[in-house]
Amino acid sequence: MKIIVAGGKNEADYIVGMFRKEKNDVIVINPDEVASKFLSEQHRIPVLVGDPTKSYTFEDSNAKNADIIVALSENDIDNYITCITAKRFFNVKKAICRVLNPKRVEIFKKLGIDSVISSIYMLGQTIKEESNLKALFKTLSMEDEKISITEIEVKENYGLHGKQIMNLELPPRINISCILRGNTVIIPNGKTMIFLGDKLLMISATTDQKQIYSMIEKNMEKADKQ
Repeated sequence: MKIIVAGGKNEADYIVGMFRKEKNDVIVINPDEVASKFLSEQHRIPVLVGDPTKSYTFEDSNAKNADIIVALSENDIDNYITCITAKRFFNVKKAICRVLNPKRVEIFKKLGIDSVISSIYMLGQTIKEESNLKALFKTLSMEDEKISITEIEVKENYGLHGKQIMNLELPPRINISCILRGNTVIIPNGKTMIFLGDKLLMISATTDQKQIYSMIEKNMEKADKQ
């Protein structure tokens, strides 16, 4: 693929190295002379010193019909202009834009940027998903809300699949009473294996139900580290 990396320093260093390792044709544009020299020496490639928001810079870089433009400047508006210039005037197929302000993620997408990346935005989405973990599970209370049945559909990031029940480290007083696997109902024992898509019906005292969520969160953390 033909890939343009515009702006940035440490980010550009990583991205350029990654794409070159995969034998892509990488064009590097950087307005900073120091950063340009660093990237050129680090990767042993020519780096065009110029303003990537200007069309004449793209003309000098032979950027026509590139597959991807990655804009890594610390100025969100400059990154947007860089991407739009590349797409509209040089037929670059896909634009990836870094933004510092997470509020601009959805705006830039609506304005024609294919992929908008904000570390703060991604962190916020992750926190939001984890905080909504309880909302993903169905619960039923019985016996004047003293007993709860919690239904959990096993997903990739839960870190439960591929394990036997005896190895799940279930909290005390919490049991998996039933597994729904497609149209099959399984009454499990300790050696029963958990698979993606299984629906686990877990019985607990209502006061202990929060331990189920804690167990899932711990397994998610372990899965992320692996």
